[in-house]
Amino acid sequence: MTAGSKKQEKPKVAFFDFASCEGCQLTVVDSLQTHLDLLDAVEIVNFREAATLNGWDFDIAFVEGSITRPHDEERLRRIREQAKVLVALGACADTGCVNALKNLLPPEEVRRYVYGEHADWYETYGARPLSAVVKVDAVIPGCPIDREEFVEVVKALLVGKRPPIPDYPVCVECKLKGNVCIFHVGGICMGPVARAGCGAICPTYGDGCEGCRGIIPHPNENAMKEVLDEAGLSVDDMMHYFRMFNAYREVGVGQWE
Repeated sequence: MTAGSKKQEKPKVAFFDFASCEGCQLTVVDSLQTHLDLLDAVEIVNFREAATLNGWDFDIAFVEGSITRPHDEERLRRIREQAKVLVALGACADTGCVNALKNLLPPEEVRRYVYGEHADWYETYGARPLSAVVKVDAVIPGCPIDREEFVEVVKALLVGKRPPIPDYPVCVECKLKGNVCIFHVGGICMGPVARAGCGAICPTYGDGCEGCRGIIPHPNENAMKEVLDEAGLSVDDMMHYFRMFNAYREVGVGQWE
């Protein structure tokens, strides 16, 4: 550093959460333990899950969780206004995840089931991903996120690049690993239309993919139907898998508007 030059400030990073299990933030904490270089490259100013920090002067916001109450929108918009870059952290923030399953049922039925006679005490509406409320600049998919993918996304953002999120299906990763197709052993799998990037971890261990990383941008629905036909299955047989993490994609907020 030359005399009189000013030390470059580190990008300020904040983490926030809405309706979620906060497992994605725990994965972040886990990843930082083995990637201390990231801590040297940024200044974390808000991260309730890991430290007593509540700063609101930040450049990059990682937001976990889906929006499930009207007043959540005000806080999310405040985060959006402050952040130069807003990243949806995990499936709840990206797709609505399992929270959106309630959108399949009448709101009063869900509220009574959860809260019983005190249902009217609790504010709630149809669950939705962050992108249904504000502009999202980048996504880290998964339930929970992949720790190494988080690291790669942060590194890309720090140098002004678009995060390298796969846009091809899980089937590609299965073929590269030499996995036996789940359909060939009597199972059901979202692999032909689900977003890759997980290393096909579920099919590798004998479980069908349930699409926790969301659906690829332009899924080949006809090819998916052909795979189902060859296995003697219908689209209805697959919907249980589809809805687990992608109910919002199917019905939006349903009857909850």
